[in-house]
Amino acid sequence: MIDLCDPRTIRGLMSAHHIRPHKEYGQNFLTDAAVVERIADAPELPPSAAVLEIGPGIGTLTRALAARYRRVVALELDSGLLPVLAHTLGDCGNVQVVQGDALKADLAALLAPEFAAGPVGVCANLPYYITTPILMRLLESRLPFCSLTVMVQEEVADRLCAQPGSRTYGAVTVAVAYFGEAAKLFRVPADRFLPAPKVHSAVVRIALRRQPLYRPRSEALFFRTVRAAFGQRRKTLPNALSAGFPELSRAQIQQAVSDIGQPLTVRGECLGPAEFCVLSDALFACLPPRGAGET
Repeated sequence: MIDLCDPRTIRGLMSAHHIRPHKEYGQNFLTDAAVVERIADAPELPPSAAVLEIGPGIGTLTRALAARYRRVVALELDSGLLPVLAHTLGDCGNVQVVQGDALKADLAALLAPEFAAGPVGVCANLPYYITTPILMRLLESRLPFCSLTVMVQEEVADRLCAQPGSRTYGAVTVAVAYFGEAAKLFRVPADRFLPAPKVHSAVVRIALRRQPLYRPRSEALFFRTVRAAFGQRRKTLPNALSAGFPELSRAQIQQAVSDIGQPLTVRGECLGPAEFCVLSDALFACLPPRGAGET
């Protein structure tokens, strides 16, 4: 059986198909079989589940997923890798390779048969340069995924799992916490890839909730509030919100901050997701009806 973690095999496949890893696509191929197995186990889904993989590369993780789950839908942006995947996954009858952009593909239509058949999760080695947009698209799609298991740059992993008040806590942390619960599972050193990236990676699993823990009066305003609070991170919360809500007076914003029991010197990074929910409701009360729902 072909060893897709062997650097010689990887180079041989690249040479045979006249392709090379594209930096613009964030292509770094895993060379540690034990890491691949750990990632494939990480979603903790039943064998009856289907998995969406984004960026299968040469099919290393795809094969491990296909051995564990009923169905794997692998979405690959780089059309140059399709012949490689046809070769490496030719004996995997439960894998569907689709050429497409994860930020543009109609995921609901693509995965409709899988959602009808059973649980569906996401498991992927995400390109560093586009990690956050892909994650937010998956979360905001509201598709009934059980979980999102992703390997990302370690710094991003720390940000996804950060606690309020920490240096890495930010808008994406709050957004992820709104939809689910993130946990950093394990670290993957840079030397486990070919070519080796300049930074280490980590695997994060986001267990998604059927219903959000928080119920803001306006979800759009909740996320607008979060973006404003972290848009000028070094400023106090009232000052940051003033920049993000120019239609409100400074007195209105200060009153909203005071109404949730926070001092006017507080910074956005000190508020947890539940406090942002309460704050957005306080701002909602100050806005005209149309403004409350603007993003």
